[in-house]
Amino acid sequence: MNPNVVRRPEKLLGDPRRVIAQHHLPGSPERIRRIIQRVLALPAPSAEALLEQVMRDFADRHRDIAAVFKRHFDAVAEHLPPDAEPDRTRRDLIGAYFTKEYSIESAALFNPSIIPHPDQGGMSAGELRFILSLRATGEGHISSIVFRSGVLDRDNRIALDAVSDYVETPTLQLDPDYDRHMFELKLNEMGACNETTTWVLCRLPEVFTYNALHETIAQFHLEHPVPGTQQAEALAVIDWLAQSNYETTFRPEFPISERVIFPVSKNESAGIEDARFVRFEEDSGEATYYATYTAYNGFSILPQLIETKDFVTFNVITLNGRAVQNKGMALFPRKVGGRYAMLARQDGENNHIMFSEHLHFWQESQIIQEPRRPWEFVQIGNCGSPLETDEGWLVLTHGVGPMRQYCIGAMLLDLENPAKIIARLTDPLLTPHGKEREGYVPNVVYSCGALIHNNELVIPYAMSDIHSGIATVEVGDLLRCMSPVA
Repeated sequence: MNPNVVRRPEKLLGDPRRVIAQHHLPGSPERIRRIIQRVLALPAPSAEALLEQVMRDFADRHRDIAAVFKRHFDAVAEHLPPDAEPDRTRRDLIGAYFTKEYSIESAALFNPSIIPHPDQGGMSAGELRFILSLRATGEGHISSIVFRSGVLDRDNRIALDAVSDYVETPTLQLDPDYDRHMFELKLNEMGACNETTTWVLCRLPEVFTYNALHETIAQFHLEHPVPGTQQAEALAVIDWLAQSNYETTFRPEFPISERVIFPVSKNESAGIEDARFVRFEEDSGEATYYATYTAYNGFSILPQLIETKDFVTFNVITLNGRAVQNKGMALFPRKVGGRYAMLARQDGENNHIMFSEHLHFWQESQIIQEPRRPWEFVQIGNCGSPLETDEGWLVLTHGVGPMRQYCIGAMLLDLENPAKIIARLTDPLLTPHGKEREGYVPNVVYSCGALIHNNELVIPYAMSDIHSGIATVEVGDLLRCMSPVA
C-alpha cells in the first residue's frame, strides 16, 4: 500500500541573470599594478567614455554598482604608483577592472528545505508564510545558499513570492567576540593544541576579538622571527578556526530572495552545500533557526552550523567532536530528554543518531538504520530534520539503489526515544521519473527538509541536481502506509 503523493505544478528554476559583483584579482601584485597603470594612462575623454559605457551596461544589474567599484578600488589602492592621485572617474574604472559578475544559479538550483517564516503577521487562519532555502550552483560548481518565500493557504495551495532581479551579498564580520575556553576546546578537538596555541591563548582575555587575536599572533612572530614548521602550522590552524566562525548581515529593507550566503571562509571556498534549516524551539519557548551545512574546500568537507533569528543576520559556527563527520547532519526541532539530538551519516552508508549537552560538540553516535531494501542497498541518509507528530518523529530519508538512483523514503521514530524506529515505508515515497531523471546528476530526487501544514506533508525536492519541485502527501495516509518495526 503506497500513500498518494501529489507532485505540484510549481517548479523552482535557476536564473542565470541573477548575478553578484565579486572582487576580481587576475594575477600577481605585479600584474595588478600593470592594470592600474594602464587605466591611469588613459586620456581623460577616453576614461570618461569607457566608464559611461560600463555604467550603461552594468548599473541596472546591481543596486549600487558605484559602491561596489569604490570597495574594489579600495582593495587594490595599495598597488597605486607612489604619489598617484586618480580622479573619481579613474578610481571607478580601476574598481570596475577588479570586479567580475558571478551568476549564482547558472548551473543549478536544488536541494531545498522549507521552514515557517519568522514573521507570520497578516496571515489568516490556516495560512502559513514560509521560507525556502536552496543550494544555488554557478561557474566552477561553487554552491551558495539562496532563499525564496511564499504562502501556503488553508487548502495548501502554494503562492510563491516574486523573485527580485537583484542579488545581495552581505556585510561580513568575523565573530566580534570569541570565547577563549570554547576556542581552546575546538582546537583540542581538532588535535591542534600544542605549545604554540597555548602561547597565543594564554595572552588573550577570556573573551577576545579577531583583532586581538591577530595582534597576539603578530607578537608571536616578533618573538619567533623564524617559526618552525609545527609553529607555523599551529598559527595557520588558529587563523583558520577564527575565520570559520563569522557573522553576515543583509539589509532588511530588501526581499529575502535577494540574499545569498556565498562562501567566504577557507574551509568552504569550493562551496556551501545542502543546508538543512530547522525551526528550533528553545526551552524558553523562543524560536531560533538553525541550519547544518557541508563546507567544502575542494579537498575535504566540514559540517558547519548557521544560526539566525530573522534571516537578516546569520552567525556561522564550527561544529566539533568525534561524531562531526561526513555529510547530512539534521538537527531535531527541540531537545529530547534534555539534550540536543541530531541525525547524521558518519560512515556514508547508515543512518545515525547522536545526542549532546552542547550544541557545538558531538562526541558519540549510534546506527539506527541500515540499508535493508533493494532501493537503498548502496546507502541511506536523512532528507532533513525530523518533524514532530503525535505518533512519533517523522523523518524523510533517502536511499541509493541500482544505477545510483536516489529515492525518498520515510520512517517514524519514537518520540521519547528517537534512537528507536517504530515504523517505516517499505517502498519509496518519491522515485525519479520522466523529466525528473534528467539533469547534472541523473536519476536523483532529494530533499533537505519538509514541513507539516494543515495535516499535509509539504516536500520541496531536487530533481537530478538541477531544478526543484514540490510534492505533498496527507500525513495520516503516509503513516497508515508505514510498516511497524519490531
